Amino acid sequence: MTRMNRNQNIAIFGASGAIGTAFVNAFANHKGNHVHAFSRSNKKFDQENVQSHQFDIQDETSIEKAIASASLNTTLDIVIITTGILHQNLNETDDTIPFGPEKSLSDLTAEKFQKLFNINTIGPALIAKHTLPLMKKDKTSIFCALSARIGSISDNRLGSWYAYRASKAALNMIIKTASIEMQRRRYKTIVVGLHPGTVDSQLSEPFQRSVSKDKLFSPEYSVSKMLTIIENLSPEDTGKIFAWDGQEIPY
Repeated sequence: MTRMNRNQNIAIFGASGAIGTAFVNAFANHKGNHVHAFSRSNKKFDQENVQSHQFDIQDETSIEKAIASASLNTTLDIVIITTGILHQNLNETDDTIPFGPEKSLSDLTAEKFQKLFNINTIGPALIAKHTLPLMKKDKTSIFCALSARIGSISDNRLGSWYAYRASKAALNMIIKTASIEMQRRRYKTIVVGLHPGTVDSQLSEPFQRSVSKDKLFSPEYSVSKMLTIIENLSPEDTGKIFAWDGQEIPY
């Protein structure tokens, strides 16, 4: 059996987004899996083996309660975090002002930094805090968080996008550090970051004009590529960041 269809308990955070929804549907196609779909909107899915949960990634109590409800009678085999923010437009529901990626230092604000770090770094770190102790100990388990090539410090050749770059670079450090701790505590748990490529989603929508058609992926295609990576992960891969095509991204 593969990691896709061996009767697993799977948690997907950010299930209402384009990539999160594609992950939920892909895992739910295998009827033996039980998929827990976490989202702020508590999005419902038609599949009988999908259970929806509402949570707020900026509230640790909410995260802890939601995770507890997904692991009452069993441990977790796979955890995937697909949450993330790059910009905020007029359609957002909270009270903060619209913003986009910074083009220069003059565009920096504490509010933007705090917002992006809350969602892109601190939230995933708290999910790791509450899910990694619930991963299986007797066989391989997988913890993945969506990172981004733009979070690579050594690969930064264009500059700009300060807060987003910094939040993803910090997330990469969380992934690396958690992987080291798991090697000591739960050596069969693999912790990695995944870069999905540029996906046709709300996050990338304002920036798609500069992306060639062959590099703008559907959520389903991106997820299929990332699932191939997940299928082939080994303990030697823990702590690494992989792009959608399987290439390792340097820190």
